[in-house]
Amino acid sequence: MKKREFLKKAGLLSTSLLVVPSDGITIESTNVNYEKEFKAGSASPLKLVIGSDHAGFPLKGPLMKVLQSWNYSVKDVGSFNPEPVDFPDIAILLADEIIKGKADRGIMVCGTGVGAAIACNKIQGIRAALCHDTYSAHQCVEHDNVNVLCIGAQIIGKSVAEEILKNFLNAKFSTEEQFRRRVKKLDEFDLVPPRN
Repeated sequence: MKKREFLKKAGLLSTSLLVVPSDGITIESTNVNYEKEFKAGSASPLKLVIGSDHAGFPLKGPLMKVLQSWNYSVKDVGSFNPEPVDFPDIAILLADEIIKGKADRGIMVCGTGVGAAIACNKIQGIRAALCHDTYSAHQCVEHDNVNVLCIGAQIIGKSVAEEILKNFLNAKFSTEEQFRRRVKKLDEFDLVPPRN
């Protein structure tokens, strides 16, 4: 059975048609409903680490409470107050938890999420993605084996962030060969010396 058929039978796939009148093109839009798989309050094997700079601090606390209400084990690596702090300093603490095997995935919150993603991706063994929509949040794990979700507190609010977290945390890295092959190539980049 094809993945699309399986998802449809399981009630996880909804399909709608979007017609663009200006050029008459019909586009099929497919949405995977990961909300159905998510069970708030169920025990979770994932250990999480969360961090933020001062700009992400106002969103980090509420997200941490939500994650704990979903029975996730969450370690907070700072910032612990709204005083200015450099996001790379927090990113290294967050990445260290994952690299040492103390956490499975991380959530990094800064103003836009951009700086957090750049900082995290500089660290060997970390694959971070900036996600402000639910599709990217699950796709980045399924296709790219992302282990750090970066979000911007100045871009999205708590409700949207919660939906993004659900999709990120419910996603699993695909066993399909093409995705495994591509991520293996990404891992090999860590071993490539700078070009002259």
